Amino acid sequence: MRYRMKSLGVLLFLGFCLVTSSHVLFHEWTKLILTHHWPQTFCTMEHCHTRFNYWTLHGLWPDRGVACNSSWHFNESLIQDILPDMEKSWPDLFNPTSTSFWKYEWHKHGTCAATAEALNSQHKYFSKALELYHKFNLDGVLKQNHIVPSEQHYTLDAVEGAILNSYGVKPKIQCLHPGKGGEFQTLGQIEICVDREFELVSCEKALDDIWSRVNDILSYALNGVTGFSVCDEDLPIYYPPLTGKF
Repeated sequence: MRYRMKSLGVLLFLGFCLVTSSHVLFHEWTKLILTHHWPQTFCTMEHCHTRFNYWTLHGLWPDRGVACNSSWHFNESLIQDILPDMEKSWPDLFNPTSTSFWKYEWHKHGTCAATAEALNSQHKYFSKALELYHKFNLDGVLKQNHIVPSEQHYTLDAVEGAILNSYGVKPKIQCLHPGKGGEFQTLGQIEICVDREFELVSCEKALDDIWSRVNDILSYALNGVTGFSVCDEDLPIYYPPLTGKF
């Protein structure tokens, strides 16, 4: 009897874990994360060269779900009319003439965003991402507030304040952190968040946000890439100018 009760307890516990993990990772998304990356920092980290001297799109990510429909394949012919803007605003920094980055983003994030009617096709998803990218104009906002690529360093408060003053909501600002003993961090990625109606909301550093990004963290780790993490409030921020051959 004791053995049966113990076994039942284990089964109940495992069932609870499955339900809980399913709820955390797969229930319907509540906000979208419009993610920009700074090409020079990305290429410093990934050992590539870039000709882009403005913030480019990394992706439009629902805060829940990853690769929600593996049978829904990317089809470049469905976005032919927006390809010029895609190539300019959402380039593959490894290979700007490739469509593989868009295929990856559609499979991993677009198929999950598509639960919303406004995003339920490839054309709608990519068009909306471009629309939001141009509407919020992160590059222009930073320049207007005198946050520009430079050899000088900035504080996290200055960068965050520039965006907060313009948008009225908090972004999530991520950096490439220095090794042990490093004196500054390098600005790498900025997330702007919107709700299901595409209205701006703060990108909160909450427990739910951490859980919803587990898969992104794991993919970085499995590929041997350290990736970006939330900037340290106490370290100066370096916003590197464009350099290198291209």
